[in-house]
Amino acid sequence: MSPTASDGAKVRTRVRIPLTFADGYATTAEAVTFDGLADGREHLALILGEAGDTPLVRLHSECLTGDVFGSARCDCGPQLREAVQLISEAGGILLYLRQEGRDIGLYNKLDAYALQDGGLDTYQANAALGLPEDARDYTAAAQMLGALGVGELDLLTNNPEKARQLTELGVRLRDTVPTGVHSTPDNLRYLRAKIDHTGHTISLAG
Repeated sequence: MSPTASDGAKVRTRVRIPLTFADGYATTAEAVTFDGLADGREHLALILGEAGDTPLVRLHSECLTGDVFGSARCDCGPQLREAVQLISEAGGILLYLRQEGRDIGLYNKLDAYALQDGGLDTYQANAALGLPEDARDYTAAAQMLGALGVGELDLLTNNPEKARQLTELGVRLRDTVPTGVHSTPDNLRYLRAKIDHTGHTISLAG
């Protein structure tokens, strides 16, 4: 990564998409695709609400189990739902990044789940598989923001690594806005691991 890593991407297509969630919340997004992203993947930007000079932005890594099937083992689905509403109200952009399982892939993520059932936490399970704890690189995200003409933003996240990487890539952050805490009996151990291993700013009772 470098301060010039955000160069080179261009907007490919813009299209309006009505969104409706299982709880009935509905909004409309402008979906934006790109050419020239560094990793060659089909990442997507959803422009929501009326974005001003400093949009609210979330980098959301794809989670098929949580986003689509409503798995309670993580907080990804509730975070996505929350982010769409918050960004729609404030005006901004949700970057939907194709980085399943902190970028180890769907099958590896499910392999890691099996190890977690044996007692490992989410990061230990990745390591036991010979994989990085978190393999995500946000160069493409910085490129997408550059292609959309974003000069400065407020970042919706509880993950300090996202802020660190974007800053290194030359993205100007005005503020960091924490996500909500979406804890359940099924994901409490997962959330505690995120706090302990990577310093996520999540406040858990007890």
